Amino acid sequence: MQPKISIIMGSTSDLPVMEQAALLLDEMEIPFEIHALSAHRTPQQAMDFAQKAAERGIRVIIAGAGGAAHLPGVIAALTPLPVIGVPIRASISIDGWDSILSILQMPPGIPVATVGLDGARNAGILAAQILATGDPVIMEKMIQFKQQLATKIVKANEELKKVKFKYKTN
Repeated sequence: MQPKISIIMGSTSDLPVMEQAALLLDEMEIPFEIHALSAHRTPQQAMDFAQKAAERGIRVIIAGAGGAAHLPGVIAALTPLPVIGVPIRASISIDGWDSILSILQMPPGIPVATVGLDGARNAGILAAQILATGDPVIMEKMIQFKQQLATKIVKANEELKKVKFKYKTN
């Protein structure tokens, strides 16, 4: 089984956040790989990974990082593939804002699609949607996924009808 998506993170301490992307890809039955790479501690390995990812068959990279969060941008600078950045609230983080801004504010020509703080599940969904544009099987799974989201809200509204308040009118 050849991976189509690569999930990378600056350190294994990011795994509790990044595993949410892995769980989503498992649900969608999309092959993926996971690596720890650091733009600061293993720059040569990060560069080699980014430059060879496309030729290895990777189609989308999900890159999570906390603190200064340079990993997604460095990878995006070195690959022609779409990179989805996941800002992570880290122990050294300024409440996550440093990570968000480091990933979001990329220079022209080096885009990184950025999801919300600790939003690895949304990164997994976005990666699956990107693949779905060229894969009818994944597209059907995404359509079903979106229908399930809608069904949850319909059911939630049915449950809300049972909630009683003195001045509630519905």
